[in-house]
Amino acid sequence: MRFIARALSIPFSPFKLRSIVDVIRGKNVQQAVHWLSTHRLKRVEPIKKLVQSAAANAKSLRNVDANQLIIKTIMVDHGSTYDYFKPGAMGRANIQKRRSSHLFVELVNIGQEV
Repeated sequence: MRFIARALSIPFSPFKLRSIVDVIRGKNVQQAVHWLSTHRLKRVEPIKKLVQSAAANAKSLRNVDANQLIIKTIMVDHGSTYDYFKPGAMGRANIQKRRSSHLFVELVNIGQEV
């Protein structure tokens, strides 16, 4: 059985989130949440909430404990980009981009790592 959770339009760049996501991919859910809770970065919080949400889905749907789940798939995709202008050199306008991300996590039981 697989359990899925998604988070859309996270206000952090996907380039900054992928380095965190790569560390917890393939780990036990409880270990991943513990590892994420030790960091003081603001961008760790939505990832931690998403993993906890997927674990809560598993508990409510099939009564599966978080110790028996591993993170099979976790992806960070590009979300929408907000473009705006700031003053640049010699009276020109420089374009700035505020990027967002979409997160996807899939949990499976430890025995079902197919």
